[in-house]
Amino acid sequence: MLEDRPAAAPRIPPQSAPPPPWPTAYPDGYAVVDVETTGLARDDRIVSAAVYQLDARGEVQDHWYTLVNPQRDPGPVWIHGLTSAELARAPLFPEIADEFARRLDGRVLVAHNAVFDWSMIAREYARARGAAPVRQRLCTIALSKELGLPLANHKLESLAAHYGVVQERAHHALDDARVLAETFRPSLHLAAAAEIRLPLLACQPLTEWSDAPTARPPGQRSGFGQTSWRPSRKRPACPYPNPGRYEPGGRLAQGMRVAFSGDTSVDRELLEDRAVEAGMHVATSVSRLTSLLVTNDPDSPTSKVVKARSFGTPVIDEAAFMQLLQDVAPAPTGCG
Repeated sequence: MLEDRPAAAPRIPPQSAPPPPWPTAYPDGYAVVDVETTGLARDDRIVSAAVYQLDARGEVQDHWYTLVNPQRDPGPVWIHGLTSAELARAPLFPEIADEFARRLDGRVLVAHNAVFDWSMIAREYARARGAAPVRQRLCTIALSKELGLPLANHKLESLAAHYGVVQERAHHALDDARVLAETFRPSLHLAAAAEIRLPLLACQPLTEWSDAPTARPPGQRSGFGQTSWRPSRKRPACPYPNPGRYEPGGRLAQGMRVAFSGDTSVDRELLEDRAVEAGMHVATSVSRLTSLLVTNDPDSPTSKVVKARSFGTPVIDEAAFMQLLQDVAPAPTGCG
C-alpha cells in the first residue's frame, strides 16, 4: 500500500534584503571637485580642475579633467607638477567655463576643504564675467568630523587610508578628485544610515578678484616661483599693529597674530602665505599676545595647544580659518 506523502513545498528563491531607507532631504547629486592653483591668494588662478559627477547615493556617473592656462607664473610646481611650458598650451578659463559649469549644474559641490575650492572657482567665473551654477557645497573635512572618523589628521591621504583607497598621484586634480569620490561614497552612506544632517553650506558668488597678481610691498615675494621664495621662509614684518585676540563669531583683522599647529589639508606654507597676504602676522609659537591658534586637532597635547588652552587663546580649525580669510577687517586708518 502506497502512503500518501505531502507534496513538497515549492522552492521560493531567497529575497535580497531591501535597501535601507535613504534620507529624503539629501541632495539628488554631487559634483566632487578638485582644483590645483598658483597659490591661495585672491589673485591666484586655477591651473587644473577635475570633476567627478555622483548620483544621490554617491555612485560615479562621469568624470572630467582639464588643464587651465593661468596666464601667469604657475606657482608651486613642486606641488602640482605643472610647468609654464605645459600650461602655455592649455585653454584659458573662459574657454572651459561652459563645460565646467555643465558638470556642476544642479549638484552640490563636494571638496576637501571646500571653501578653498569654491573660492577659487567663484573668482575664476567672476573674472570671466559669469557665475558658477552652484548653490551649496559640502566639505569632506566637516563631514568626517560629523561622523567622528578616527583620522590621525584631516589630510586627504588620511581619509583615503581610512577607507583603503589608494592614492596614485597626490596633488593631481583628477586623481585627488577620484580619491575624494571613492572616500565620499562610504562617508555618505554612513551619514545616511545614522540619519546625520549633511554639513551643507550656501555658495555665494564672489566679487573680489583680480586679473593680475597684486603688487606687494618691497621685500615681499611677488609670485610663487620655486626659485624665488621656497628656499627661504623669512617674511617681512607685519605692517599692522596687533588688534588683540580674535573674538569667536567675529571677523579676523589685519595685524592679528595667528599660529598653526599640526597637519593641514592645504600645504602649510601656502596657508601661511595666504594669512600674510591678508595682513596677518604668522607666529611660530603661542604667547599671551597670540590672537588665534589654527589646528585641526584641538585635543592634541602639542605645546601650542597646551599654551593656547592655558592662555585662553581662541582655537579654530583650518576650514573655519579659510572661511574667515575671505573677509578680513582692515587695520584702522593711520596704523602701520
